[in-house]
Amino acid sequence: MTEAALTSDIAVGKGRSLWADAWRRLLSRKLVVASLIVIAVFVMVALGVYAGLIARDWSEPVGPRYQRPSLEHGFGTDFLGRSVWRKTLYGAKISLTVAFLASLISICIGLPLGAIAGYFKGWIDELIVWLFTTVNSIPYIILILAFAFVLQGKTLFGYPLRGISVVYLVIGLTSWVGLCRLIRGEVLKHRDRDYVMAARAYGCSRSRIILGHVIPNVAHLVIINFSLRFVSFIHAEVILSFLGLGVKGEPSWGVMIDDARQELYRGCWWQLAAATLAIGLLCLALNIVGDALRDALDPKLRQGLE
Repeated sequence: MTEAALTSDIAVGKGRSLWADAWRRLLSRKLVVASLIVIAVFVMVALGVYAGLIARDWSEPVGPRYQRPSLEHGFGTDFLGRSVWRKTLYGAKISLTVAFLASLISICIGLPLGAIAGYFKGWIDELIVWLFTTVNSIPYIILILAFAFVLQGKTLFGYPLRGISVVYLVIGLTSWVGLCRLIRGEVLKHRDRDYVMAARAYGCSRSRIILGHVIPNVAHLVIINFSLRFVSFIHAEVILSFLGLGVKGEPSWGVMIDDARQELYRGCWWQLAAATLAIGLLCLALNIVGDALRDALDPKLRQGLE
């Protein structure tokens, strides 16, 4: 690289924000770009299902029962003659909706609790640490199963909890501990930094310092945690639906795997293959983007994308 080009590159990078620089780093890797395209396709499929443009007739038979994959039906048909391809597309809506809403619930609980614990310290910190330590001491699978049993058939603000609403509530209410601990540790480091001390000297209230100064400086951790936890939330939805505690009456990927158990005895493998292929492809793409995003936003790891 010539000296002029190097000087130009430095000049351009000098005025680039953290987010713009992170985006540039992400787009510089072909594997990450391919993963972003895969995620975008799944999101568009989910939105198409919501809009009624895709797989709206998934419950209608399209051919004979247990038809093998063919040019007419790419993933074959199930025990009722329904298209496995349409069910797989519809399952994208269920998984992405559950993962997204569960992530929002987890952030709404873990972020404020972690910020409050880290900033105030003292008995408030001890109380919150005791709370997330207690929750974390219970095995995760037992915790989500217990919540799923308790919430089934209940109402929240007059809205009956069943199916998909139970799934994202259960996952969101049981998965905030990791984010809370992460934010608490980061806020403990930020509370005594110069910009926080300056805000205190200026007379800013504690709530304004936390909301307007501290949280924006740890927001990148929330984004990284969101991208990495998204995969585990998809897995949790599949597990709950597989055990009969999740989505009912709709073809989620977990329900498809549960249905495929009986079909395997007849040598019908295509419904299991379709669901696992969709899960594997989406989770692989999310993991690649999540790892790259962590490298791009974490100052200690950003050299990994150079």
